[in-house]
Parts: sequence; C-alpha cells; structure tokens
Amino acid sequence: MSQLAVLALVGGLGAAWHLYGEQYGLPRPLALVGLEAAAPTAQQRGPAGGGGPVGVAVSAVRSGTVVDRAESVGTVRARDAVVITAKVTGIVNAIRFQEGQRVREGELLVDLDAAALRADVDQARAQLDDARSQLARARQLQPGTSIAAQRLDTLEATARQAEGRVRAAQARLEELRVAAPFAGRVGLRQVSVGALVQPGTVVTTLDDISRVRIEFAMPEIYVGQLRVGSAVVARSSAFGDRRFTGQVAVVDTRIDTATRTVRVISEFDNADEALKPGLFMTVELELRRREDALLVAEEALDPIGDRNFVFVIRDGRARRQEVRLGQRLQGEVEVTSGVRAGEQVVVRGIQRLRNDVPVRVVETIVRPTS
Repeated sequence: MSQLAVLALVGGLGAAWHLYGEQYGLPRPLALVGLEAAAPTAQQRGPAGGGGPVGVAVSAVRSGTVVDRAESVGTVRARDAVVITAKVTGIVNAIRFQEGQRVREGELLVDLDAAALRADVDQARAQLDDARSQLARARQLQPGTSIAAQRLDTLEATARQAEGRVRAAQARLEELRVAAPFAGRVGLRQVSVGALVQPGTVVTTLDDISRVRIEFAMPEIYVGQLRVGSAVVARSSAFGDRRFTGQVAVVDTRIDTATRTVRVISEFDNADEALKPGLFMTVELELRRREDALLVAEEALDPIGDRNFVFVIRDGRARRQEVRLGQRLQGEVEVTSGVRAGEQVVVRGIQRLRNDVPVRVVETIVRPTS
C-alpha cells in the first residue's frame, strides 16, 4: 500500500474515532493502531506534513439580553365608546357637531324641540305655586281658628306631589339636550334637522381613541408567564414597518375551555389617533426577559445528531464541550449550560479540530453587544 493511501486511511479512521469514539469513551480500534504504526512518521513526511498547533479564529462568550416572546392577533378597541341615542320623542331642532369632530365632555350635540315639555314644566310649576299658597294660608290661620289636622296633611301631600311633577318635567326637558358623556371624537351623523326621533334613535357614535386597547388570546401554556405590565408590540400592514408599543393591562381570570386560550387586554397610547377601532393587528408579547444570558456566535456550534458542541480554548488546547441551547438570535445563540462568560470559543477552523488538539489563535473576533 502506498504512503498516500496509508495516510488517507489513517486520517479517515482517526477523524472518525476522535469525533465519536473519544467523546463517548470507545476504545481505540486495533486497525487504527496498526495503520498508525505503518503510517509514515513526521520525519518521513517532511516539513510539508508537519503537525503544529492548528490556527483558529475565536470569539468570546458574552452576556446579553434575551427576550422570550409569543405572537398573536388582536383587534383595536376604543378605551371608551358609546352609541349616542335620543332619550325622548322630539323633533331635531339643531345639530351642533361636525362629523369626525373632537368634543368635550358635556358638550351639546343635538337640540330637540322643547316647546311641549316647556309647557308641561310651566303647568307643573303653576300647580306647585297653588299648592304652596293653600298650605301657607292653612298654617297662618288666626289664633282660635281651627282646621282639621287631616286637611293640613292633605295640603302638605298635595304640595309634595306638585314638587315631584316639576322635577319630573324638568328632567324630561333636560333629556331633550343630547350631550357628549365624555371627551372623544364623534362619528357619522345619523339624523337630520327636522327629523322626528324616538327614544333609542341613533344620533351618532362617540369614541375616545387617545388611548386604545388591543384584545387578543394566548394559548393556556403561557398562562404562568402572563403579567400585567408586560411589554406588547403591535403592527399592522396598514402602517408598514411602524411598531406600536403598549403593555398588558388585564389578563382574564378564566380560560376558554373550547379554544384553550386566555384573553389578554393591552393598552396603547394613541395621541395621533392612528389606530382606529376595529383595526386588525399582529401583536408580540414579551413573556420573559433575561439580562445576563450567555451568547455565542452561531458558527461556533458543532452539532452531532440532536446534541450541540463548541470548542473552548483552555490552556492552549481546543476542548470539545457539550452545550445546551436556548433561544436563537440573529447570528447568535443562547447557551444555558456548558460555558462561562468570557471564555474563548472557536468560530473558524472547527473542521480541522478534534478534542484536546493544540491550537494557535490567529484572529479574535469581537461581536457587537446588543
């Protein structure tokens, strides 16, 4: 067998044993021992085949922030929303708002014809004045003039009833004023001047969207990680790359047994009112944040089956070290065990390495911190 063939065979068997047998504690194959004995020595191979330290590029294991997130979809809701309706029957006298206008709390939106109710108020007040006059005369009788106690009680009851009718008439008169119950922005107008409205007739809508809510559902497996105050990032195709940042406001106390999900309500500042009620959003919820997670460059990984290894530089040698992985980031991967912060791991030249081989660092790559 030629020297070249012996070298190739020794190299192949040796690489296989160092990759698997050495890691798992398997004995050195007898064939490999014999072939190594038959293989040419370093002196026989000459300078071109010399076996000095392997040149490698390394990068340090660094600490960084890793955030576990989960995605869902939700719908924008106004913080406060109401349908403005008429409370009493009447004719629309005036409409005092513009569609889309922002209004203050208590601001008048619609005037209804109040002539009939004003007449009721005047009649009730006249009855009240009469009842009070009769009661006053009865109480101011001259000494020695008697009046039955029953008659006095009757006059007092009549006066109280008249007072009640006045208050009721005034309340109905006030209901003719359709006003905004809170500050917000009115929607489309649903009535016109001169229209006859009945109790429940829709006048317009009112939404306070200076701050909005996005409701979404999360699978029950995340229930233990849901927290009020957790960060939420929302986006919509309507706004391209724009991101809206809010936080969890409410986590439902019950899990939907049909969908095995829990409802979550998040709140967002919406000063420019870009988010409209009903808008479909994709949300990304922060579940857990680790500020001191260990990160290595992705190219440092040397996977074997379902296991992962890195070569750590210790005492001038490359030590194969099994690691457990966490979350994958852009160009980096979180390592939950196997290495320590600051250790140097090989990122280039891994293909030429085996466990405990001497190495020479030819390049140190510094990765930017995030």
